[in-house]
Formats: sequence, C-alpha cells, structure tokens
Amino acid sequence: MIRVAMRRRARNERMSDDADEEGMPRDQDRVRVLVVDDEPAICKALTIALQRAGYDALSAQSGDSALALLANEHVDVLLIDLRIPDTRGDVVFELAAATHPHLRHQTLFMTGDISERASRLVASCKCSLIKKPFELREMLTGIAALVPEPQRDARDQSA
Repeated sequence: MIRVAMRRRARNERMSDDADEEGMPRDQDRVRVLVVDDEPAICKALTIALQRAGYDALSAQSGDSALALLANEHVDVLLIDLRIPDTRGDVVFELAAATHPHLRHQTLFMTGDISERASRLVASCKCSLIKKPFELREMLTGIAALVPEPQRDARDQSA
C-alpha cells in the first residue's frame, strides 16, 4: 500500500525541462510519465517509484498545472487521480487527449472513490483504473502495459 510520510512541497511541477525530480539529467529515450494527484506525498512517492523503474517521471498537483505542463511538454503516459479539486481527472484527460491523442490509449486512472459515478466516469474514458490504496507493483504493471510497443522494446533492452 502507498503509505508515505513526506514533507509537503509548494511546487507543482518538476524542476526543469532537462533534469528530473532528483536533479538527474533527463534521458530523451526514456518513457515519460506524468503523475497528476493533488496529494503531494502521493505525487512524490509515485514519481520516485517510476524513476527507480526506469521511467522519466514528472508530476503536477492540480489539473490546471497538468494542463499547463502538457501545453509545453510531451508525455508518453498519463497517471491521473480522478478526484482533483480544481479540475476532475476525467476533464483533464479529455483536454489532454484533445491535444495529445495518444493519451486516449495511454492513461491510467487512480482513485479512492468507489462510487458508481466514479466507475462510470472512468468507463466513459475507456481507460484502465487502479483503486487506492494500491501496491506500487500494481501501478508499475499498469503503466508498463500502456507503453507503446517500440518504446517498451527499447526500455526492456536498456534495463
């Protein structure tokens, strides 16, 4: 289960375009994953887990910051919480997919909301869903399944 105790960070996005969250140079060949969750500790934990698994991970802690980031950055996979206070995850997904069509098939939703309405929202997007709390390996398996075949092959060879 994701259980972390981390200090909250004020910033919503990664440090720079050419460095990852830990300040390491960004590898242009790595699969890039955008994590969107309004809880800073969850963003940080998922970003670290993805980086350790070999992904180039960045994060946003609001729907608006995710959309601003997507206006200037390419991402291969979107990992997004359904319940985000400023803009619901399904709305961010639709806006992101309008400008980045590949995200329509390369998005993984996560939510702690087990309501019928939440299930309908995610089903209408035709995306995979993992329910919080979840094991990190479940999230990593879900992300790996969304990576396009050529990138998956290159990633497997470099690992």
